[in-house]
Amino acid sequence: MTPDAQSPTAPEAHSGAGATRAIALIELAKSVFALLAASGLELLGPAPIQRFVHWLIEVFRFDAHHSALATFARRIDPESVHLAAAVAAAYGLLHLVEAWGLWRGRRWASWLGCISAAIYLPVEAIALLRDPGWVPLIVVAINLSIVWILARDLMVRHRAELVSEPG
Repeated sequence: MTPDAQSPTAPEAHSGAGATRAIALIELAKSVFALLAASGLELLGPAPIQRFVHWLIEVFRFDAHHSALATFARRIDPESVHLAAAVAAAYGLLHLVEAWGLWRGRRWASWLGCISAAIYLPVEAIALLRDPGWVPLIVVAINLSIVWILARDLMVRHRAELVSEPG
């Protein structure tokens, strides 16, 4: 029996299965939003995005020629929109695969989720230190929880394998 099948090393065999499936649903939601964003970028193209950025410049009274938003607006072109859409699509597909793997109790998905959540932690911690508040605190707490839950899943699987190995 493989570790990914119904065995003592499968996530359903321990109490963290519900948490792992909850993370799978979070990853699915992230995937859907990223794929919708990619589709929207491709469908809209650069013109509406540029209009929106110019509207932001006007509403917030930023310098229309030298602000970061003005620089951003000048760099929006079809190629950059296609690149942004491709990145969003790749991000969405990666999280879709991760969500599927977590839902199905695959070990590789726990590794993927643990590593991908851990990668964001230093950036999120810096953001929390620079601008303390509830939102960055909640983001750090959620990602720490995801890393802890998935690392625990991997440790439980590993311990179960050690116990079930003959000899």
